[in-house]
Amino acid sequence: MAIIDHNEVRQLEAEIKNNNSSTPKDGSVYFSIKVRPTLPDFLTSISLRYVKLGFGYLICRWFYILMIAPIVLLIFGAEIWKHIRQDLSTKCDLMDAFFLVGLFVLILCVYLYYLVPRSTYLLDFACYRPPDDLKISKVEFIELARKSGYFSEASIGYQRRVLKKCGIGDESYMPRIVFKPDHKITLNDGREEAAMVMFGAINELFAKTKIRPKDIGILVVNCGVLNTTPSLSSMVINHFKLRNNVQSFNIGGMGCSAGIIAIDMAKDLMKAYPGSYALVVSTEAVSYTWYKGDHLDKLFPNCFYRMGAAAMLLSSSRQHRWRAKYELHQLLRTHHGVLDKSFKSIRVEEDEEGRQGVCVSKDAIEALLLPVSQHNDFFSNQMKSKTVFEHICIVATSKKVLDEMQRRLGLGDEHMEASRKTLERFGNTSSSSVWYELAYLESTSKIKSGDRIWQIAFGSGIKCNSVIWKALKNVGSPIPSPWD
Repeated sequence: MAIIDHNEVRQLEAEIKNNNSSTPKDGSVYFSIKVRPTLPDFLTSISLRYVKLGFGYLICRWFYILMIAPIVLLIFGAEIWKHIRQDLSTKCDLMDAFFLVGLFVLILCVYLYYLVPRSTYLLDFACYRPPDDLKISKVEFIELARKSGYFSEASIGYQRRVLKKCGIGDESYMPRIVFKPDHKITLNDGREEAAMVMFGAINELFAKTKIRPKDIGILVVNCGVLNTTPSLSSMVINHFKLRNNVQSFNIGGMGCSAGIIAIDMAKDLMKAYPGSYALVVSTEAVSYTWYKGDHLDKLFPNCFYRMGAAAMLLSSSRQHRWRAKYELHQLLRTHHGVLDKSFKSIRVEEDEEGRQGVCVSKDAIEALLLPVSQHNDFFSNQMKSKTVFEHICIVATSKKVLDEMQRRLGLGDEHMEASRKTLERFGNTSSSSVWYELAYLESTSKIKSGDRIWQIAFGSGIKCNSVIWKALKNVGSPIPSPWD
């Protein structure tokens, strides 16, 4: 048996010859096989690919620095030596002054462009506010649910009790088609809802920033339950006619924390495509999460989820810092899916009659809050201070979850104001919730230059993700605002 070292790439060539001692008349034929190594195929060598990749990277960046730096230093040194030899009272002429200033600017630019890490800037964002005819009060919610004929009286009573304690007010928004009797929710219903909220938020963002769709180089769209073909990101590209080389990505099945995952992905993509504008869109299709049955664990989300979407414009270009509102300061992602209790706590499944819904187990709240202290400890250690954030935006899931978050993190009522107000006014808009909260803080003119805003969100998995933004200016009430 031949043993081939798999760490080497080698081609083998076989040569087959007849054995001289045997003939066909003997009844058997013997062959000798001679195997000899040949030269490697350098054109397809895996090692060569890495060499080419590394060489290309060096050529793109450091090669030019290494070639130019000695020349610059030589000229600079010669110029300095010339002035040292001159009388100290002798002044440099105008050309020498221009040369030294230009050389300093060149070295500074090279240093800033190649050696200083790029920051991620949030230029602006927009949150969609649906039309008033989609507002629904808690009383109307129960009336429409009863008239739809989908729920038993026991289920109606359960939803009434949940709505009474959930912290949602009477002005949140829902697609009324979910209450239509004998109507089966289709994929097209989900597409229409997603198009309404996504396009509305993006249109408002483009109007605020004066950015053209053709300027977008990176697109990241996240939606938990609704995943279509073509994707939601393709819907955005088609509607706004983005350029054909846009780097587009669609994140699905990641729950309420997916908005921060999308920010993290856009941040990494901007390192690969420096100078590009990144458009991030976060939403959820309420009509596609609606459950028409009597399982209480699936009726619970019916009472919380509401329509909404947010669109964010990011850039890593230093020339955009002057117009940006915020700079990304810290970002942390954790995933507790290795624990069965966390993995099974929130999921989409069908009941025995094939009706789909979001199932929330009794252990969901405990599983959601498990990684929160880890995030708080991490950021506290990073900031070296107990009071590390001026403003906090916790994803507005329910009143019970917010109460428990406040207790565990030891937060004051002022830190919970944005989350509670958002839950009351807009309900749980999933991954876009933390952006409605930031819009609330802006509408109250509470954000000053240098303030740090902590956005924290958790969702199915269980995942807990958080990000800290640093305000680059005093941020006043935007126009328009979902809180107008």
